[in-house]
Amino acid sequence: MSMPGATKPGATGAPGQPNMSVNAPEQLVLDLTDPSTRENALLDLSKKREAFPDLAPILWYSFGVIPALLQEIISIYPLLSPPSLTAHASNRVCNALALLQCVASHPDTRALFLHAHIPLFLYPFLNTVSKTRPFEYLRLTSLGVIGALVKVDDTDVINFLLSTEIIPLCLRAMEMGSELSKTVATFIVQKILLDEVGLNYICATAERFFAVGAVLGSMVQMLTEQPSVRLLKHIIRCYLRLSDNPRAREALRQCLPEQLRDPLFTACLKDDVTTRRWLAQLLMNVGHGPGNANAPQTGGPPPG
Repeated sequence: MSMPGATKPGATGAPGQPNMSVNAPEQLVLDLTDPSTRENALLDLSKKREAFPDLAPILWYSFGVIPALLQEIISIYPLLSPPSLTAHASNRVCNALALLQCVASHPDTRALFLHAHIPLFLYPFLNTVSKTRPFEYLRLTSLGVIGALVKVDDTDVINFLLSTEIIPLCLRAMEMGSELSKTVATFIVQKILLDEVGLNYICATAERFFAVGAVLGSMVQMLTEQPSVRLLKHIIRCYLRLSDNPRAREALRQCLPEQLRDPLFTACLKDDVTTRRWLAQLLMNVGHGPGNANAPQTGGPPPG
């Protein structure tokens, strides 16, 4: 039996001093580089990452750790097509993705993460079409990494994403993902649109605009059967931002879903003052506001 204050085997620190936990982040990060201890380390770190505010720099600057995480990602590529991903394999790689999301979120490592083009390793996961639980979890977790990048307004992030195929990949998730995947993918498109570079890119050609508009419209249609206030909020914000572009605004006069002008459909927003204001502004921008004699009332307050 150990005496109080004694140093346990394998721990560091002088006798009588507080012991460093055997699950301290540094040891767990070191365990990532050993294939025999990696799986448990991935699980522990992904669960405890919020408790370690400096985990991202430790992951990034520790020798061999980022390659180990990328190895986890690459190792399941063969399981994507034909789709043979198991729940266990999905959980394991998603633990690795959770650590990459930590790196993507941290201000000291975000730019390094981007410059290393690490998001590209996730794109094969976003390109899958299987709706089984393991694939959906993989899709959602991958979107979470991209979502962490765009959460902070940074034109460099937007420029990088636009130089890749992120828009069609997000549109695919918006079409066939679960409600959560649709929501995160729509949030990513929303953040791209909110950047002037992103808005100009999507509105530069009719093909890009109508690709985005068609998917937004199909999601609105889907929400008539499966309502989701959270998803509807992001859809309305995307439409409102598109209406800031003169050419897109003219197109929206013709293709804005009728449901957004239906008070019964938008009644779910009664407690969401911000989204009601966005909707009122959107309808006004495209000529369906209260000042238009043919426009139905939205029930929301005037935009402030």
